Formats: sequence, structure tokens, C-alpha cells
Amino acid sequence: MNEHETPPLTQSPGLPKSPEGEPVFADPWMANAFAMVVGLYEKGIFDWDKWTHALSMQLNRCGRAEDGSDYFDCWVAALSNIIVDHGIVDVDEILDLQQSWQRAAEATPHGQLIELANDPLR
Repeated sequence: MNEHETPPLTQSPGLPKSPEGEPVFADPWMANAFAMVVGLYEKGIFDWDKWTHALSMQLNRCGRAEDGSDYFDCWVAALSNIIVDHGIVDVDEILDLQQSWQRAAEATPHGQLIELANDPLR
């Protein structure tokens, strides 16, 4: 890909973009999720068709927010499905980590950085 080509992941349907066409992220976790997908794609963990299928399944599921505010929730769900399908991680590991982050958030005083080390069960 040359410097003037648009990376295929930035062409994902529904991806929030600036007037210049660059991805826009409301929160840092959204940028992190985007970067994880780009990194795995660039390393050849999955191909473009696999990603578009996984994301499409999430974007077209019933019960989505009408305003599209859950776009990156769909992105993370698609990413989770892909990494489970490819044996990178299993569902239980994802759930355990989610729970650990939740406990860490609850144990972190307001205004301080949430760190996984703050999980009282770790």
C-alpha cells in the first residue's frame, strides 16, 4: 500500500470520521480497539473479508442503538469473536479480564487512573 492509499479498515461502513475522512474516536478505548484490529489485520491474523463479515454481523444485529452510538461496541464484539475463532484467546479469558477491569474500576478512587493492578482479586 502506498502513502496515498486509504487503509481498508478506515473504509468500514459506519466508522465515525472527521470532515477530512480520518477516523474519530470519542474515547481512548475506541482508538485502542481500532488500533488492535488494524494491528492484527496487518499481521495477517485475519483477512479483510473475515473482518467485514465479523463486523457486519454485529452492525446488523437486532437491538442496536438507532443513533449508531454503539458502533465501537460492535467493533469490540467483532474483534472478540475473531480472536476467539482464531484461538488467540478463549471466551472465559475475555470474561475474566472484563470482570477484573470492572473490579479495578470499582476499587479505584475517583479521578485516579484505573489500572488492572487495582483489582482486589488479582
